[in-house]
Amino acid sequence: MFLVALSFAYFAKALSGSYLKSTITQLERRFDIPSYLIGVIDGSFEIGNLLVIAFVSYFGAKLHRPKIIAIGCLLMALGTFLIAMPHFIIGRYKFETSIPSSANSTISLSPCPVSSPDVLPTGESPVPSAGPGCERESSLSMWIYVFLGNVLRGIGETPVQPLGISYIDDHARPDNAAFYIGCVQTVSIIGPIFGYLLGSLCAKIYVDIGFVDMESISITPSDARWVGAWWLGYLIAGAITLISAIPFWFLPKALSVPGSHRQSGCPPQQSRFITDSIHEFLPSLKNLLGNPVYFLYLCVTIIQFNSLIGMVTYKPKYIEEHYGQSASKANFLMGAINIPAVALGMFLGGVVMKKFKLSIMGAAKFAFGTSLLGYFLSLFFFAMGFLERTEHTTASQVTDCNKNCLCSGKDWDPVCGENGITYISPCLAGCRVSTGSGKNTVFDQCQCLSAAGWGPGNLTATVGHCRHRGGCDRVFPYFLALSVISSFVISLGGTPGYMLLIRCIKPELKSLALGFHTLTTRTLAGIPAPIYFGAIIDTTCLKWGRKRCGGKGACRIYDTTAYRIVYLGLTLGLRTASFFLCALGFVLLRRHVRREEKSSLANGGTEIESLTKEENSSLNCDQFVRNSDCDPDRETRL
Repeated sequence: MFLVALSFAYFAKALSGSYLKSTITQLERRFDIPSYLIGVIDGSFEIGNLLVIAFVSYFGAKLHRPKIIAIGCLLMALGTFLIAMPHFIIGRYKFETSIPSSANSTISLSPCPVSSPDVLPTGESPVPSAGPGCERESSLSMWIYVFLGNVLRGIGETPVQPLGISYIDDHARPDNAAFYIGCVQTVSIIGPIFGYLLGSLCAKIYVDIGFVDMESISITPSDARWVGAWWLGYLIAGAITLISAIPFWFLPKALSVPGSHRQSGCPPQQSRFITDSIHEFLPSLKNLLGNPVYFLYLCVTIIQFNSLIGMVTYKPKYIEEHYGQSASKANFLMGAINIPAVALGMFLGGVVMKKFKLSIMGAAKFAFGTSLLGYFLSLFFFAMGFLERTEHTTASQVTDCNKNCLCSGKDWDPVCGENGITYISPCLAGCRVSTGSGKNTVFDQCQCLSAAGWGPGNLTATVGHCRHRGGCDRVFPYFLALSVISSFVISLGGTPGYMLLIRCIKPELKSLALGFHTLTTRTLAGIPAPIYFGAIIDTTCLKWGRKRCGGKGACRIYDTTAYRIVYLGLTLGLRTASFFLCALGFVLLRRHVRREEKSSLANGGTEIESLTKEENSSLNCDQFVRNSDCDPDRETRL
């Protein structure tokens, strides 16, 4: 029962964690924040985890472990609900648009105004007048609730893994413990699949579904202003996490295992062990970090985890921005294809490790080889780009076709002209008349289409980006296939790499080595990587949105070429740096293996020599007994 309860708790925490990553673009647009702030929110989970990990690891074993896990699940559920709370405080989502919301399609309006408070040539935007609720919204940034909720999730998640695994190890039969732990880890891999699929489902639904007339909404899920029902998934994930806490309240502090001599509670030997461990901690840590193989392994994994976490965090966003896919489709592909490929790779890596009985050197070569092959495959991503024809908002875009319109330099209302060019707004396209409403709005007499070389025929434009992106549609399947293959190949080395960590240190330092490895990777990779990846991605933004109360909002369009270069360049650049350390690591590991072999041979020779001396002594004793009538019992005692 404990195994089932713990597996469900692992599933719940993995589901909510992956769902958070699937809502990155939704949160950016809803709260009008740049990518680096999303990185801060993403890293806040690790911050919460680190705040209490030492306390839980030390005192958790002395207390009622199932109930501590139950409290952790309650905190995770509370944090997940807190993340969704801004939706019920901030009011309805109002995206920036100049398209009329009237449902009467027979009314003709002019999207090209006679005057504008923010004309394009000035390049500066005055602060908009504060509308109703503007002061209340600007007094407290709503993303703070998401940040605090994720910190609370990190605090709640802390006791689940160490206390849950130790409880299984303490009360399961030794021959079953490894199997039970493997079952829990397997279920934890399933969680992210459902998390991304839930993100895909919620991203299709409009954020204020049920409270607005969807016929009046002029944007689609592929629009840069679209926000899905991000809050709905957090309510579902929070409810699942809340349910996962229930069984732990009814489980005992300790279990009696038939045929086992294990004691319940915290025996004196364990208390003494904990006390002794405190005094031996610093010397043990010094000894651990003094191991050059372990230290170098730690440096390599920190660099590679930076690359991995940054890449995974912004991969759905990269698919959206670069290949024009909706958030729903990007999340679906992550959950249905990418993560299963990673899980299969990790499983088969363990199978290869067992079947071929790889040594520590063999495991290192296998892990390095798969990582290097995945690296070379990833280089092909640089060639998978395309260019979209979009007229960007610059002063130079004021031409004869739209100079009388006095267009705003800050509007973001893309329309697709009959000439296949996406214009930032109908005003910049020189459109004079609009008919219809919502997604069905059509703009006529768009003079700039003629100026761009289009004939004097029907100069019309429709709402949204131009979608006939043949180059993108041809490239995207290859990108997807390569992404799956490279993820699978890289994950093949995950299990052998983890075994390398365990085998390169002394047995008595394994627990400390694993704990310190987890602590450092979370601190030096889990927290900073999403932040600086997001900050670098922000530098490629071409057009920022604007908030209702003034100020820069979320990015509306990126320079896709620059985005691809900085995103892939940073990901692969970090991995390149790690390979140089790997080369040094092989040299140190080879010395370590030779030293261990010599030590083993020396110990073997000493044992043989000792046995020989013992045998000779026994023979001499027998001879002495026969010749000198010595007492054999006395010789045995001596």
